[in-house]
Amino acid sequence: MTMNRLRSLLFWLVVVLIALFLLLPTLVIVPMSFTTTATLEFPPVGFTLDWYGKVLGSPDWQNALINSLIIAVAASILATVLGTSAAVAINAHRFPGKTLIMGLLLSPMVTPVIVLAVGMYMVFSGWGLVATHIGLVLAHTVLAIPFVVVSVMASLRMVNPSLVPASLGLGAGHWFTFGRVTLPLIFPGVVSGAVFAFITSWDEVVVALFLADVQTRTVPIMIWNQVRTNLDPATAAVAAILIVLSAAGVLVSNKSRELR
Repeated sequence: MTMNRLRSLLFWLVVVLIALFLLLPTLVIVPMSFTTTATLEFPPVGFTLDWYGKVLGSPDWQNALINSLIIAVAASILATVLGTSAAVAINAHRFPGKTLIMGLLLSPMVTPVIVLAVGMYMVFSGWGLVATHIGLVLAHTVLAIPFVVVSVMASLRMVNPSLVPASLGLGAGHWFTFGRVTLPLIFPGVVSGAVFAFITSWDEVVVALFLADVQTRTVPIMIWNQVRTNLDPATAAVAAILIVLSAAGVLVSNKSRELR
């Protein structure tokens, strides 16, 4: 065995071990959702889909799933539009304070969520947006915009900067140039940003705890309440659904980037 082959094997061994260390605590919940017992056990006892049926048949879980879906879709659309617009504007122009504006756009990504949650609650309570779907959509949009900006900016850096001036020089308008030249080239980045925006909203719990009530609570809030009061395999079933949806989103994002 050559030295290069040995290094390659050691490298992939380390990668696999790190992946298992990171993923096993999350993935172990999936087989536990199929247990036939009324308590969470690992390894699971037997195999049943009854807990998934309990979740899908429960009005509380149904309401939470619908709320999460509505809020995540609306927040991802709004964050994608605003984040893409901001990324394109920042990339196309040079102006004083550009670095500061970029830092402000990315600040929700590095600011502790609990700090954002308290601030949003204080502001939104004055606006009458607490315990409303609109309030949760706006809050999750703020959290999701940085992911869109980062993804679209990465795509814009791969676009030939002479294409836009060439299109404008040939008589095309700014909107036509964006729709027919820029957007098709950065579309994988836009899709990737939209997917991560959706996942950010879908999995978010801290801000939702501050802004939601019984009628607007989301799936992560339901899971949080179940963990505190009555933890059973139904909670594991919901967690498994969240894991599958998040994994599907990551796969879609990776596939969109391969289209470049």
